[in-house]
Amino acid sequence: MSKRKLSRQQQWRVDKVQAERASRAEKRDVRDAEKLAAGEYGAEQPGRVMAHFGRTLEVRNTEGTPVRCHLRANLDGMVTGDRVIWRAGQEGSGVVVAREERDTVLKRPDARGQLKPVAANIDQILIVFAVEPAPHPNLIDRYLVAAEATDIAPVLVLNKIDLLPDDGGELGKLLERYRALGYPVVRTTTANEEGLAPLRQQLEGRTSVFVGQSGVGKSSLIDLLLPDESLRIGALSEDSRKGTHTTTTARLYTMNRDEVTDGELIDSPGIREFGLIHLTEQDVTDGFIEFRPFLGHCRFRDCRHREEPGCALLGAVEEGKIHPERFASYRRILDSLDA
Repeated sequence: MSKRKLSRQQQWRVDKVQAERASRAEKRDVRDAEKLAAGEYGAEQPGRVMAHFGRTLEVRNTEGTPVRCHLRANLDGMVTGDRVIWRAGQEGSGVVVAREERDTVLKRPDARGQLKPVAANIDQILIVFAVEPAPHPNLIDRYLVAAEATDIAPVLVLNKIDLLPDDGGELGKLLERYRALGYPVVRTTTANEEGLAPLRQQLEGRTSVFVGQSGVGKSSLIDLLLPDESLRIGALSEDSRKGTHTTTTARLYTMNRDEVTDGELIDSPGIREFGLIHLTEQDVTDGFIEFRPFLGHCRFRDCRHREEPGCALLGAVEEGKIHPERFASYRRILDSLDA
């Protein structure tokens, strides 16, 4: 859909608002510089962004206490999870003066299709799916491809395992296929006290993000992992077996230290729903990790792995080195990009 062109008057209003915001930020930065020079702010100290509200940030200090800070105008935009250097003011607030280098950054397309950072310093992406609503392998593959494109380690989490048949059924076989590829697989349930133990172990010492389709129990899991926090949990429709969207704010949470040691969670509805519209065909190909040993070995340099003679991927499928269902899923994802 083409972008609607603004009228001259509308563009003038937009420019006016942006100029006023820039002017206010510049004045605030001058005041900060004067206060810093006068010694009205304390010594520099490390912190981590828990949430951000425009130019205002909630920063966790070294004691775990949140401090409301504002951002100096000469700094780039911050996101939840950023590690920062800040200085305390005299009235319980502070100012962020620098951002440390990011280990990882998660980017999502904005309304205009431009990639922008939404969270930083994430150690793993937990892809949650459940026995109900029944997961489709292609959907899991789409999440894995999106996760691989971020260079953040993906982990598959099967929720509601209390609903699985004793032999694991077809879903159990599917899980083993992903485990054989090298993906960690965690089974969990909220139906009993011991059901969260494997998930808690996976979360220890890491900053994690949960993703997955609606209704798979992400909010229920988070609610139990963060008992002191309040998250709205949407009900699963008995008729459709499909869930509803719930949590509405982006935030960095610290998990209960009695249950998860040094575990942190970044949660946001904009993060939880992954799309592939911003990925190229090559990104998708690279996102299938079992393809990597065969890439670059096709007869033709511009091979698209469809019906070309001498295609290394097609050869690997015929030899049983690539599962035919995974390759078919790959083709469906590429076709969806062209649609």
